[in-house]
Order: sequence, then structure tokens, then C-alpha cells
Amino acid sequence: MSSDRGTTMHRGLARGGEPQGDWAQPTAPSARKLPGSPRERKPALAALAVVLILGGALAAGYLMLQSGKRADAIQISREIGQGQQIPLSAMQEVQVPANSGLHYVPWSQASQVARTFAATAIPPGTLLTPNMAVSINGLTNGRTVMGLALKDGQLPSGLTVGDRINIYEVSDASEACPGAPGSLLSGDAVVLGVSTPSSASSSAVADVEVAVNPSTAGPVACNAANGILGVAVAPGSFLPQNAGPATSPSGSSSSSAG
Repeated sequence: MSSDRGTTMHRGLARGGEPQGDWAQPTAPSARKLPGSPRERKPALAALAVVLILGGALAAGYLMLQSGKRADAIQISREIGQGQQIPLSAMQEVQVPANSGLHYVPWSQASQVARTFAATAIPPGTLLTPNMAVSINGLTNGRTVMGLALKDGQLPSGLTVGDRINIYEVSDASEACPGAPGSLLSGDAVVLGVSTPSSASSSAVADVEVAVNPSTAGPVACNAANGILGVAVAPGSFLPQNAGPATSPSGSSSSSAG
């Protein structure tokens, strides 16, 4: 009779008196981590980011549109002397950035500007600003305005608006006009305009509009009618930038020395 002693495993006591089981219990790997909680979604922050992106794009587009807007303005196309009326023929329409901060007179006011005078000399290519045009010509304050038809030799070349001039009698003819040959008829007169006569039959080289002292207007007119006067630019006749009290088209006044 066969015996199973050789195949039977007996539990014994391990050293120290502790019972020894059949197999050791497995242990969890040390590198294993506990599963984390799922990532929390924040839809409000995502929506805010979208709104900020769209807002920035709209703002950029608005700025681009604003920078592209243009306005019609008045530019002076030829030289305008101080005190000279600003004609429509001396204005041209130009476009400027609408929001550039530039001070300009809109082209829609061109007809109104044509009734004003230059407060200072305005060179061609200048963008007209409100303080360049005044509704009252300061150069004529307290003066009499008259026209002179002058021939070659009676006026200096290059005579321009704003020049201060002296007017003399230049003939010894026995004309019934006040004054003597070579005498001063009017001093410190102001040139308001210089133009070439439109008539081809006119013997005048230039038509000169001047503002003179009222007390000298009679002798000047008489001698001018007889063609016996001459014009000379007065020494030191540089005209200050502002020449007499003047009122701008907007109603504000600027002072100048007359």
C-alpha cells in the first residue's frame, strides 16, 4: 500500500513561532498611482477669451476704417499777400485725414472764405486754417481805398500786396492839382492789390489798389488822374505779421498794427 507521505506538505511553525502559510501574499507595485479626478472644464473662461478676441478684432477694424476717412479742405494755390482778399481762384480742394487733429477750413466754406482777407502772407501750397482768414481787413482801418493806373517807370518792379509805399508828384506840368514836382503826396500808404489791366488798349502797366490817409486822398486822386505821380517803396516797409484789429470768420478778433 502506497504511502502519500512523500507528497503531503505539512504546515509547520516558522522560526519565531509564527505560522507559515502555503504562499506569500503579493504586494502592490510601488510605482502605481491612484487614479486622479477628471479635469474640470471652465466654459465661462473660454467664452470670455472668445469675446476678447472678437472685441480686439472689431476695435482694430474700426481704427482702420477711421484712419481711412478723408475730409475735403481748402488749400491755397497761389501767393496771397497780407490784407489781400482771398479769391476763389486761389483755392483748391484737397483731402486730409478726417481724424488727424489738423486745423483746416472745410471746402464747403470756400464761398464764405472768398469774402475774407489774409491775416498774414499765405504762400502757395498752404492748408488754410481758420486764423489765416479775417473778415475785416486790418490794413484799411482808418484809411481811404483807391485805385491807381500806373505806367512803366511810375512803380518799382516786384511791387506786392502789403508793401508800404510813398506816393509822389513827378511832373512839373501846370496841372491844377495840389502838390509840387517831387513833393510827397501821401506817405505810408499800403498796397492792397496789384494786377495787370484786362483791356489790351489800356496804357497802364499795372492797376494798383492802395489804402491812403484820408487827408491825402484828394491830391493823390487828382495827380493819378493826370498821370503825374510815382510810387516808391518806403524804407523799412516790412509789414508785421498782424497789422491791425481784425475779426476772423468765426467771430474772434486778432490784433495787428495798422
